[in-house]
Amino acid sequence: MLNIGEAARQGGVTVETLRYYERQGLIASPDRGRNGYRKYAPEVVRRIRFIKRAQDVGFTLRDVGELLSLRADAGASCGDVRHRALGKLSEIEEKIEVLSRMRDVLGTWTAACPSTGPVDACPILDALDGKDET
Repeated sequence: MLNIGEAARQGGVTVETLRYYERQGLIASPDRGRNGYRKYAPEVVRRIRFIKRAQDVGFTLRDVGELLSLRADAGASCGDVRHRALGKLSEIEEKIEVLSRMRDVLGTWTAACPSTGPVDACPILDALDGKDET
């Protein structure tokens, strides 16, 4: 059995994060020892790592909860998980497209900026004001 600090350390999170996962229902609240301290089974470290890896690839904590529910559902299939992963992939691709457009616009604006002269003649600020619209 692990105390909260050791479980958090092995899972790569802070104690506060571990408590937050408990409050969100992602990790079951552990039993407490006679001294009142939480005692975690070693399996909780695996779950923490699962949560962190899922977040690292873009899943929200809500998504993680759904994935964990699927894992516990005997009627769920790998296809159910794949469907969620494809949905997340689609969201990420949309974000990449938006970020690419933002990068292109900012690139154009910064290329047009001479980086000298008065701020009231700054083409970046003019563009933000909409002065460059026709």
